[in-house]
Amino acid sequence: MESYIYFSYLSATVAYSLLLLFACIKKNRHFPFIVAVFCSLIWSASVIIATKNSHFFFADTLTYETIRNAAWFFQVSALLSKQRHNNYKQIFKSKISVIAILFIASVLIIETFPNSLALIRDTLDVDPRFASHVIFAVFGLILVEQLYRSTPLKQRWNLKFLCISLGTLFAVDLLVYSKSLLFNTLDFALWQSRGVINALMTPFLAITSSRLKLNSDNAELTTPRKTIFYTTILFGCGIYLILMSFAGFYIKNANAEWGEAAQTLFIFLAILLLITPFTSGKIRALIKVYFSKHFFHYSYDYREEWLKISKALAKLESLEELKGFIITTLTELVESAGGGLWLKNDQGHFFLAAEQNLKLTPQEIEYLRNIDELPLYLANKQWVIDFFELAHAPEVYDDIDLSPWCYEDSQVWLIVPLFHLNRLEAFVVLTQARVPRKLDWEDHDLLKTVGMQLANALALNKASEELANNRQFETYHRLSAYLVHDLKNLVAQISLIVRNAEKHKHNPDFFDDTIDTLNNVVKKMHHIVDQLKQGETNARATTFVNLVELVSDIAQQHIGTPAIQLTIDIDDCVITADKIKLSNILTNLLQNAQDATTGKEGWVKLELTKNHDYAVIKIIDNGTGMDQQFIAERLFKPFDTTKGNAGMGIGAYEARDYILKQAGHIRVDSQTGQGTTFMIQLPLANKLL
Repeated sequence: MESYIYFSYLSATVAYSLLLLFACIKKNRHFPFIVAVFCSLIWSASVIIATKNSHFFFADTLTYETIRNAAWFFQVSALLSKQRHNNYKQIFKSKISVIAILFIASVLIIETFPNSLALIRDTLDVDPRFASHVIFAVFGLILVEQLYRSTPLKQRWNLKFLCISLGTLFAVDLLVYSKSLLFNTLDFALWQSRGVINALMTPFLAITSSRLKLNSDNAELTTPRKTIFYTTILFGCGIYLILMSFAGFYIKNANAEWGEAAQTLFIFLAILLLITPFTSGKIRALIKVYFSKHFFHYSYDYREEWLKISKALAKLESLEELKGFIITTLTELVESAGGGLWLKNDQGHFFLAAEQNLKLTPQEIEYLRNIDELPLYLANKQWVIDFFELAHAPEVYDDIDLSPWCYEDSQVWLIVPLFHLNRLEAFVVLTQARVPRKLDWEDHDLLKTVGMQLANALALNKASEELANNRQFETYHRLSAYLVHDLKNLVAQISLIVRNAEKHKHNPDFFDDTIDTLNNVVKKMHHIVDQLKQGETNARATTFVNLVELVSDIAQQHIGTPAIQLTIDIDDCVITADKIKLSNILTNLLQNAQDATTGKEGWVKLELTKNHDYAVIKIIDNGTGMDQQFIAERLFKPFDTTKGNAGMGIGAYEARDYILKQAGHIRVDSQTGQGTTFMIQLPLANKLL
């Protein structure tokens, strides 16, 4: 045992010696840090002496440990004072510092003079040194926690390892001395390992010694409400542990036979009693209200509330999640037991969209569903309806009848409106709070502010849904436009047959051409029906297409004025494409060329050639032509036409869209009054393979 203690604290002594040397040879020496390391070195050395000197007991080292704790308290307090006041001397002007100094001095007197120690032990039947060191450990953890939480984020890098090291040191001390206090004897099993733990801390402290550069001019030390809240909880837990240790010790000594069993049972109940407040929503609400009233000038940290809600909103993925989040957020803000969300539908009526622990009667919910007066009142007044206020100042709500909810056991407490751009988007009904209280102006302001934030989220979600619906309608309209355009071309072909039937009906060649044209129309109409069944335009079969045959068939079947002049300079030209789609595109371009050509001297040419790995189709006319601005801005713009009601405005757009998807190219050359040339290039099948 003594050998392990010796080497354990020897490692700490060597480590602290090296750390002290490192801290002294640095250019930027930090005096409080050097003092704390030196006191730690003296403490660990005193333990080594105690293991080798029979006249020096382990209990005598507690005096040096108290001095070590005081040095580290001074180090942390100095950093806090440096941040707050840019002056170390301010540390001695604090009332807490004075109390701490007096307490440390009292402990040193007790530990140094055996007579005073014996007097207290005989009076209280407990060792006051263990209780004092439990208090030291709790106080040290409080200082470390305050220093870390109060340090601005950009400076925490400087103090991170110091807080880790000292937090570990005081946490181990709390464990050692709380157990020692409970059993009224030093716990050597834990105590002997502290030397190794201190030795392992020194590398972190060495890193800290080179980072202790805090600039109070650039960042003011703040005391956020979380710091005070958690510090007070930590302090309360420490006091609670001390009191329970005293009580457990006396229970053990009260009955020698059942003392240990009673002590074990008491410790279990004490821990259970400590855990209970942390799991009770009502107790947390009471604590929050108490702190808001007595510790803060403002009841809420508005910045933190806003950031917390914004981060949570960013994680939501559906309207259902948002509904539940709205209720949860508002209930937690005022510690309400539950609530319900009423949303506005397309007709402007409000309906219950979500609820959490909403304890309203069916009559109350039905009244909310049918009343139109409440939304109008909320929209006009734009304030939170508080039924606690209604009970004490009913004249404030003379403009509305709230009597259906004004009875003794009514659960309705607040009605919170959610506004977006001064429009009432929803409202939330909150049930009675876990801890009844009166809302002040800060509560109302926070509810309004958070309500606007939540209403914006609702409006954004609604806009996203409308955008998704619009995209679906856009897809539907686009499909309809393509189909109508294809039908228009088919109707144009049949119309030409009807117009020329009286004149050429006795001509056998006209009859054969009519049959071929009608057969082609039937095939295209079957294709349109298949498209409607599939519901989309992209589900087309891609096959090998011989352009020589396709172009020849189009020129032969296409009836119009002027006639198509076909030129094919190649014998074979195979591509992969949707034959019907490509046929419709070429037919439409030819029809446009004929429409743009007037007079007896007008002509339209259809040419097919090859250019390296591409098939080249040209549609040339000497019609009215187009200017460059029209080609650049309007030619390929969907639903933009110069034909009035006669055109759909998607022929050129559809042609370019399909050709580009086929890895092809389309080019337009035109001049006003001189004609137009459409040149289409499509990759040959051998290139794709």
